[in-house]
Parts: sequence; C-alpha cells; structure tokens
Amino acid sequence: MSKGVTPRSQDYARWYTDVVLKAELADYGPVRGTMVIRPYGYAIWELLQAALDSRFKATGHVNAYFPLLIPKSFLSKEAEHVEGFAKECAVVTHHRLRAAADGGLEVDPDAKLDEELIIRPTSETVVWSMYKRWINSYRDLPILINQWANIVRWELRTRLFLRTTEFLWQEGHTAHATEAEAVEEALRILDIYQDVIETEMALPVIKGVKSESEKFAGAVDTYTIETMMGDKRALQAGTSHYLGQNFAKAFDVTFRDQHNEEQYVYATSWGVSTRLVGAVIMAHGDDRGLRLPPRIAPYQVVIVPIYKDDTRAEVMEEAARIRDSISKNGTRVHLDARDTVSPGFKFSDWEMKGAPLRVEIGPRDVAQNSAVLVRRDSGEKQNIASANLATFIPPLLEEIQTALFQQALDFREANTHRPQNWEAFKEIIEQGGFARCGWDGESETEAAIQKETKATIRVIPENQDPNGLKCIHSGKPALYEVILARAY
Repeated sequence: MSKGVTPRSQDYARWYTDVVLKAELADYGPVRGTMVIRPYGYAIWELLQAALDSRFKATGHVNAYFPLLIPKSFLSKEAEHVEGFAKECAVVTHHRLRAAADGGLEVDPDAKLDEELIIRPTSETVVWSMYKRWINSYRDLPILINQWANIVRWELRTRLFLRTTEFLWQEGHTAHATEAEAVEEALRILDIYQDVIETEMALPVIKGVKSESEKFAGAVDTYTIETMMGDKRALQAGTSHYLGQNFAKAFDVTFRDQHNEEQYVYATSWGVSTRLVGAVIMAHGDDRGLRLPPRIAPYQVVIVPIYKDDTRAEVMEEAARIRDSISKNGTRVHLDARDTVSPGFKFSDWEMKGAPLRVEIGPRDVAQNSAVLVRRDSGEKQNIASANLATFIPPLLEEIQTALFQQALDFREANTHRPQNWEAFKEIIEQGGFARCGWDGESETEAAIQKETKATIRVIPENQDPNGLKCIHSGKPALYEVILARAY
C-alpha cells in the first residue's frame, strides 16, 4: 500500500485522514479543530475558487469584503438565526493582554469590551447592517455581492476539510425588490454550484430543497445539492437560501418602489466551502490515494525522469523539452527533478497526490523518441512518440474527467434504493446508501426516523413524484418523495 495508507475497505475514516496528510493537502493546526491548508491542497481550492468566481461574475455578481468581528447585538436581531448559531460562536471579550507575574501574558481585566464581539459564523447580520445604509430606492437594487472569507464555528467533532473550527468559503448576499427575483437568484446560484461540482469536480449531484428542520437558520427555503461519497454516505456540497424579508425586517432595510411606496427588501445568501476538497478525496480516491479530476488538479501531468549519473543530462534535457511542449497549450505540467528520491518513490508520491497523468522517460525512451504515459484513474500505460504528446494529452485529460464522473454516477445509482417497507429501509441505511422513498411531511416523523436510524432527509429532489407513495415510517400517504441517508 502506497506510503502506508490504510485501505478504504478496512477503515474509511482512517484512510481519509491518511490521504489528506500523506498527499500533503493539509495538516492539523495548533488550536484544536483548526487546520493548515498546505500548498498542494490550497492549489485545488484556488482552482475551484476560480471556477466559481468566473461564473459569479458572468452573472453580474461582484466581490466585496465584510468585517470578521460582528457585534453580539447584531446576531440577536434575527431570532431564528441566532438560535441556529449561538452554540457555535467564538466570542471576543477583551482587547488587550498584559504581562503576568510569572513572566508570561494574561488578559488585562481593564480591557473588557463594552459589547462582546462574535467572530463571524456567517455574515448575514453584518451585511444587512450595511445594506440598511446603501439601499433607499428601487434604483439601488438588486445588490449582488459575494465575498471570499474565513468562518469560525466552534465544532466539537472535527475532520480535516469536512468540518473544522475555521474554514474558507464564499458567501453571497443579495438584495432584491421582489420575491420572484430573489427566488430566481437563489435557484440560479444552485445551478452554478451544480455546474462547477459536476463539470470541474466530476461529481454528480442531486438538486432540490431542504426539509424545514434541515434548512438554514433564518431562511424561508434552503436549496441544496447533495452528493454520495465513497462510503455511501451523503455530503451536502452547497446550499443557496431564499431568506424572504426576514433579515430586511430585522435590520429595517426598506426601499421606495416605483410608486414611491416603502417596501422591505427580499434577500438571498449562498455558499460553498473548502469541504469541497474533502468531497473530491472521498468520492474519487482509492487505496493508493487521490484521483484528481484533471480540471482541478494542480498538476495535470507530472514528468518523472529515470536516469543514472551518466545519463542524467540527456534525460533531463529531453524531459524539459517535453514539459515545455506540453505546457504551451495551457496544460499544467510539473517536471519532478528531485535527485534525493528514487523514481519509484516519485511514482508512488504522485499516485498519492492524484496527478491525472504521469510521463515516464528514461535513456531508452530518449533514444526511441518516445515516453511512457500512465493514467492515474485506470493505471493504463502506453508508449507515445514524444512529438505527439502535446496533441495527445488534452483529449486524454477530458476522457479521464468524463470517466471519473461516470464512475461516480454509476456508484451513486448502484447504491440508491427504493425500499418498500420500514425493515428494508433500515437495512439500506445500515449498509450504506441513499433511500429514495415517501415522507408524510411531518416533523415528528422526520425526527423519529433520525432517532431510530441516524438517517436524515438530505434533499427533497426537484424531480420527485410522491403520487401513490406511502411514508416509509408512518405509512400515511406521502406528501414528498425524499432522499434519506446518513451524512457528513
């Protein structure tokens, strides 16, 4: 097993952590629950960030930045919102340290703040405090702002990328004159998320709406995209919220419409985070480590030269020529020129890091004007003429991208079931997978299902048909067809 990685089938959680650490994606931070995103992991996030950012801007959104520190009183203004986040808030109570008697530092008791500050768990409250200043007339609308930021939520159980005390994300906050426009915005963003996750991450999603108990605190409706991981659990990959007028009323944000009548503003918020990196690992990884979709791979092609001292110069010269040739069309290429480790170690290392293609070149290859091309997704090897690599590789990368998506889709479909009774449902949930079945719409039923099986309603799919279905738990006529699963 490459670099001592725990097999997925033996201990999925341990396998995941092994891959994160050994592929040098992230490491544990000095504060419990925090992580340091290492350069290779951050490069994946940057590619996702660029894919999202370009789509946001193409639909009229602009980036801004709002403060990290939020007055406690702001959170108190929207009751449902504060209730949803109160237990996760980190609170700043003092603004200064002083020298302690033992030579260290202590909090200066004279530096207590008049009002405690919350390190943002999300930014709705501070955003809407500013929108009150900026919005007066219908001419000021819509406001379509996104920010790239860090968030702090004091998590008790953490896992690198998936759930950490501090994480990176984007959060959009928009203001609209009408309900229809705000709902349209929330759904437009969900389409963008679907496009990025399916097109760039090669990960199929199920799109729909959350149940009342699963929606965002302070939202009227929460729209979601749900994905299946390699252990058959669900992962919420992104959400978009229609907030109605809740935050506008809490912060008294009104505007004069075309008839000069005062109206409350309609709102949305939406976000995806660095947990998407975790989704890529869990959905596509195998016992050798990562398998990165080419579109989000920091290096799409890695060249590994194979030589002894007397052949080093000629092999490295040819490897550099191949690198330059391949990179001219925009392919991200890396020449691994490390002399401190063996070619075998490099093969294993780049398999762990999930580089989609590896080019191996040694003295014999140089003499034959060829190279060995190895696919990470399938392990397939083939000899290619060096002169043909630059034109051969781009369509092969697209082929790998498509293959990874199809594998993930086939896996999800094979593990999505339609149980006909409660016993069958429990067996599906215990074994892992999605159960697509009826729900009577009652919160008590939803709570009972979760208590008995630890499964939650992940999504009420947009393409659903409850006609003729009965609730899997109560046996009553179903109001909705839903996807239930255990989730991260």
